[in-house]
Amino acid sequence: MSRPTPQTRAAYPYHHPIQTRWADNDVYGHVNNVTYYAYFDTAVNAYLAGQGALDLTGGEVIGLVVETGCAFFAPVAFPEALSVGVRVAKAGRSSVRYELAVFQDGVAAAAAQGHFVHVYVGRDSRRPVDLPAALRAALAPLMTG
Repeated sequence: MSRPTPQTRAAYPYHHPIQTRWADNDVYGHVNNVTYYAYFDTAVNAYLAGQGALDLTGGEVIGLVVETGCAFFAPVAFPEALSVGVRVAKAGRSSVRYELAVFQDGVAAAAAQGHFVHVYVGRDSRRPVDLPAALRAALAPLMTG
């Protein structure tokens, strides 16, 4: 498996600010790997909620993560201010592949980048559903190549 090359900020149409917390650091003095996934989830869901495409508590459709991955290039640590770049590589009938990257303030190259795939399902049925029109509209500005 070949190692990915760090992307730059310009490769991501949306950036969500993230402030590291004291609890994000692990015993090695940097943000623990699992915390990056929380940053990714926060950025995507904040964007979708802000666009009116996701009702976190009462919507009929929810996104379930079915695949995820991350490559790390540089350590980050509390008390750094970060941003998470978000783009959409593919939107299918009921799924979306989000690609994300963590950037340190003032650094052009990603400290980490990854992806996750959401399958959108009925809140009650947990069965795949077509992406709602509002969600497709919100994803359009994030689509890449």
